[in-house]
Amino acid sequence: MSETGIREEICRLGRSLFERGLTPGSSGNISVKLDDGGWLVTPTNASLGFLDPARMSRLGPDGRLVSGDAPTKEVPLHTALYQTRSAARAIVHLHSTHSVALSMLPEIDPRAALPPMTPYYLMKCGQTALLPYYRPGDPAVADAIKGLAGKYSSVLLANHGPVVSGDTLEAAVFAMEELEETAKLYLLLRGLNPRYLSPEQVKDLTKVFGLVLPEHGHD
Repeated sequence: MSETGIREEICRLGRSLFERGLTPGSSGNISVKLDDGGWLVTPTNASLGFLDPARMSRLGPDGRLVSGDAPTKEVPLHTALYQTRSAARAIVHLHSTHSVALSMLPEIDPRAALPPMTPYYLMKCGQTALLPYYRPGDPAVADAIKGLAGKYSSVLLANHGPVVSGDTLEAAVFAMEELEETAKLYLLLRGLNPRYLSPEQVKDLTKVFGLVLPEHGHD
């Protein structure tokens, strides 16, 4: 896809996320890696529902602004994910309600924030790590992301929101939607002793769909 096409796709999918209430106001940001090693990212204080393709922040391979508006303050977060997940070509970070709520619960395992509730959660998101709270834009979040060693494509920032990477922007958006819906399911079923996928069922999904999951998680 051309850079013009990527700019338009960011705007189209950003508007879709915004219109469905997945990230309110000027929250959330999207980036896509380009063939020259640079990347496009949504500007700071920009609503994902009203993006202008011509004003997208264009960063060089060194992460510095080349053209467009000033980029989101979450550039360190995106940079760290690209550096540790070589397959990542796009990143979506939202403030979606159910995922944020999940990140605030005391029982959440930081190594596997959600149990294996549905096959599509595992297929789209793998497992989800939970990182401690950092203020928005804090460069220290990059070190926390690097500490995950590229094992996770989906991450929850405590009291803040989810971050998902994908090999395409559409894949990252679909995975983000699956994460939000699974967080919603978890909250709906919390305290009701639901039946999760068994280790054998997870193993079957891993084999059939070639999933690569961290070696720890819910029993």
